[in-house]
Parts: sequence; C-alpha cells; structure tokens
Amino acid sequence: MKITFRFPVGWLLIVLVVTACSPTTPASREVKGAISISGAFALYPMMTRWAEEFQHIHPGVQFDISAGGAGKGMADVLSGAVDIGMVSREVTSDEENQGAYWVAVTKDAVFATINAENPVADQLLAQGVTRETFTKIFVTGEITTWGEVVGRPEITDAIHVYTRSDACGAAETWAGYLGARQADLIGTGIYGDPGLLDAVANDPLGIGYNNLGYAFDLLEGEPATGTIVLPLDLNGNGLTGPDESLGSRDEALASIASGRYPSPPARELNLVTLGKPSGLVQAFVEWILTEGQRYVSNAGFIQLTAEQLEAGLLKIR
Repeated sequence: MKITFRFPVGWLLIVLVVTACSPTTPASREVKGAISISGAFALYPMMTRWAEEFQHIHPGVQFDISAGGAGKGMADVLSGAVDIGMVSREVTSDEENQGAYWVAVTKDAVFATINAENPVADQLLAQGVTRETFTKIFVTGEITTWGEVVGRPEITDAIHVYTRSDACGAAETWAGYLGARQADLIGTGIYGDPGLLDAVANDPLGIGYNNLGYAFDLLEGEPATGTIVLPLDLNGNGLTGPDESLGSRDEALASIASGRYPSPPARELNLVTLGKPSGLVQAFVEWILTEGQRYVSNAGFIQLTAEQLEAGLLKIR
C-alpha cells in the first residue's frame, strides 16, 4: 500500500527555516581558543571574574591574565604581545593613531587611603580633606605634617607620602583630580595597587591612594585591613556630610553611581585591542557588555548605563 503524506506549503517552509537555523551538532556551537590579557590592577579583579564565568559557558577557552599597570597593558597590546589590554584611564589620540581600539566596560574610582592608626584619624574622618589640601600633600609638598592637615600645629608627626612607581591609571587619575600628571606626584614610589596598600597599612603616618577593588575588602565591604578611606570635603565646610562619607564599599559605590564622587577620581575602565576586535576576542568583549554585566555589582564595580553599553556594542560589531 502506498501512503502519501501531504503538508501545506506553509508547514514545509517552517520546517526548512527551522532546519536551516538550527546547528547541526553541539560541537558547531563550541567556542575554543586562548585569550591573553594584561594591564591595569584596577580591572584585574573584574576581569578574572569575567574570565571564570565565560569559561563556565565555554570550557574550551583558556585565559592568561596578568596585572602590571595600565601602561604595561597598553604597551603589550600595541606591541602585539597580548590580545587585550586593561586600561584604567583615557586612551590618548596618539595611542589611537598607533592602532589602539578601545571600549569602556565598567566604572570605578580611586580613593585616598591612610593607616587606621593615624594620629588624627578621627578628625580626618569628621572633617574630610579638600582637594586643595591633597594637592599640597601630593603635588607641591607644602603640607608636611598631619597637624597641618587638621589645623593643629602642635601635632608635628610627619606625613609619609606613598605613590605608584609604575605607569598606571590609578596614579594618572588621582593626579588628574589634583590638576596634575602622574609624574608630578611626590612620595615614595611603590609598585602596584597591592604594594601601595601594604605600604600604607604598615605605616601609621602613611598616605596613599588605591582603586576601589583594593581600598575596600570585597567580602566584608569595609576598608582594607589596617587602613581608612578618607572622605573628600567637596563643599569645603570642614564637615563630612552624609553624602561625603566613604566608610564602606556600599557608600563608595552609591557615591560613584550618583555622580557625587567627582570624576576624576571616578573613571571608566576600558579594554583595548590592536585594531577592531574579531573572532574569539570580539565574542568575549561582546559577552562582557551583555551577559557579563550581571557580575559587575557583586564584584564591587559600577555598571555603565544602558546607553553606554549599547554604544560599546555598536563600536565592536
């Protein structure tokens, strides 16, 4: 007996479309390869989280990530040594002319840090510190004692200033807030965010600056052990108001997100490639700007606006 099946033409078209759009095997959807990344300490904690989550989805992708400062990240990209550079500052027109292609992926800020045993810690937290005072500490060297900072000349403990020895976005951003460049910052040079934080934590008279992910403990949300994050006296009234307090990571995040914390030292963090990204690198950056954004807040960073993320996607596609 011959049996003939007749389907409406519309059904046949649907079957053909579904078949054409469906992958033939699971292997055809598999993403494989290696991505090398270097650069800013500021972005390193976020990047490692993104890499871990991306690997959960695509176990065939391997990452090699190192932190060495924004300057190293840019240099490595322009020389072709790595696929992606982490840069915690603006990309210059000269770097763009050399082929640097960048996209912003998240936001954080740089904070002034002191030792928790500072002799005038309570007054500093109550009063905050103005930009003018920070400039006289970090740039001109006019203020040299902690008593001068709080208006108590009888306190003569010397200020021990620490700064970054490596070319980095944190130093350039902090200097930018003070109307200067990294080369203008004075103090003992220390390599890297962790090193600068340790120097301050081990010196009761020390002062430095750190990126958000280092200034605050990621799990506890409090300033890193042995340190205090100094509030900025934004209105110059000598009192730390509710909008100026930076006693916890949540307060800092809220201040950055609302725009109360000035920019600089708040800033966007960028990924840089040599020319427009393609292939696996493009897929990874696109994932960061979409699904990867769900991990930003929990990692202690600020998510960009929907408009900024959309602009980034259009730029790399």
